[in-house]
Amino acid sequence: MPRYTRSSVEAVRDAVDMIDLVSARTELRKAGARSYSGICPFHEERSPSFSVEPVEKLYHCFGCQAGGDAFKFVQEIEGVGFNDAVELLAQRYGVQLEVEAEDPRDAERRLARERLLELLERTAAFYVRYLWDSHEARHARDYLLGRGLEEATLREFRVGYAPSAWDKVLLASRKAAFSNREIYDAGLATRGNGGQIYDRFRARITFPLCDSRGRVLGFGARAMGEARGAKYVNTPENDIFHKGRVLFGSDHARASAARAGRVIAVEGYTDVLALHQAGLRNCVGIMGTALTEDQVGELSRLAQVVLLALDSDSAGHEAMLRAARVAEGRKLELRVVALPQGRDPADMVGEPGGAARLTELVDGSMPFVRFRVERALATGNLRDAEGKDEIIAELRPVFATLPPSVLREELLSLLADRLSLSPELVGSLLAQGRRLAEPSQDEGGSARAPRRLPAQELAEREFLAYCIAFPELGAPALAELDLDRDFTTASTRRVAAHLRDHGVTGDVDDPEIAGILTALKVSARAPEILRGRFEVQRLQLALGRVRRDIAGAPAGEKTALAKRREELQQAYNDALDRSLEQDRLPAE
Repeated sequence: MPRYTRSSVEAVRDAVDMIDLVSARTELRKAGARSYSGICPFHEERSPSFSVEPVEKLYHCFGCQAGGDAFKFVQEIEGVGFNDAVELLAQRYGVQLEVEAEDPRDAERRLARERLLELLERTAAFYVRYLWDSHEARHARDYLLGRGLEEATLREFRVGYAPSAWDKVLLASRKAAFSNREIYDAGLATRGNGGQIYDRFRARITFPLCDSRGRVLGFGARAMGEARGAKYVNTPENDIFHKGRVLFGSDHARASAARAGRVIAVEGYTDVLALHQAGLRNCVGIMGTALTEDQVGELSRLAQVVLLALDSDSAGHEAMLRAARVAEGRKLELRVVALPQGRDPADMVGEPGGAARLTELVDGSMPFVRFRVERALATGNLRDAEGKDEIIAELRPVFATLPPSVLREELLSLLADRLSLSPELVGSLLAQGRRLAEPSQDEGGSARAPRRLPAQELAEREFLAYCIAFPELGAPALAELDLDRDFTTASTRRVAAHLRDHGVTGDVDDPEIAGILTALKVSARAPEILRGRFEVQRLQLALGRVRRDIAGAPAGEKTALAKRREELQQAYNDALDRSLEQDRLPAE
């Protein structure tokens, strides 16, 4: 990491316009001859307690005691170190930084990184020129413009086209004095079986993937027509590019998200372009449905309210549930934009009046907890008592996080209405523990309230209870499972492994596993454990696995997995219908 000269740092400090810098995060009003005030961007408040001194270039909040200079402000807002703050401010205010004498190895690494960044910038510019100037790229131009995207928007985001030839970028980069090693390390070339290198991206529309400062770190590339291979290909993971840390368009969305106090997260590249073109410039792309911890961290630096406008299919819904899990514990409010079934944001913006309609949907976003309730009702079985119990079990942890409020009462009434139960009964059931929840002891040996288990873990334990109740069905089913992938916790995997290898009668040395087995044996004797529902439980387990596989799969594998999920869902529905028609059979 370079160390900048004191004179360089002071030059940056002198160049900063403190009111301009802070106003990007909160509205300021003149409060005296030498100060401005506003709502603090570091904590929630209704009355302004945040003060900025533009001459001294300092800020202070009398509420949360946050304070410092311009560098500290950028460090806290952007979640970066001092050096990065200096670089961000130098870039913003046009100051040339000078580096102090540094360790030769550090200098070599820094210069090597700067060379790769320069190569990526040159390549992005080359792809843009090729998109607009070449005859070969005419189909790509027609496709992009045909989706309603304007040339100005495409140029703003530096969308380009990679030629179909095997060596266009390779030769152009060599001509610019870049080595084969540098071209390969930048992720612009791949290596063949004979060891030779050639262009990684060919006959594809290219989308530069940038950091928050707009520096190109890599590319996402979309195939045209019936090209072989995956529809989308990304730069491989390397020292510069890490896909799980990047949000597409964050460099363009940063200022708008800060002013609006919220950021819109969509799935694809063209979704981001379409929303920016429609005036919703606080929009970024997660480039798939598997939202990562790093991406959630970047979203939280953009704004404290995140609007999830992901596709309305099952994969999009699963992505929203994953987003909530990843965002747990962060000071982040999640809301859901309810898109029409089968429509993505780019499709909507391309229709007459679509931009206005999408803006209405964004403005009418719902709290994430409401989405959870409506999702559970839409996918759950409302036809019988067992299905209703499952819905209540799934939503019990959701309601446990809701304090007394109008929203909680509205959701309770909605749930009661859809389940055809009284609000009082639903409230009572939501407050109860689940029979498969683990009992626990405090240090003095007294019983505590049972630990609430996630819905998926409850489903896994219920399946294991059925395996105990009907061993002639459970033994072959367990033998076919991949325990590491079919079960989500270490405890259920170990219980499943014990039942598979030893049955119910085997000795158990682990007290935790022994306790769970005891609870499952009791559950297996419950009157509602029916032989006809074994296949329902097995398929529910399989559905849970395929949903997790979809959430974590690369784009090229999602179609096959989605088809598998649809097949399993149909089999599950058929098995459930059969079980409802059968008479209750005793366990053998």
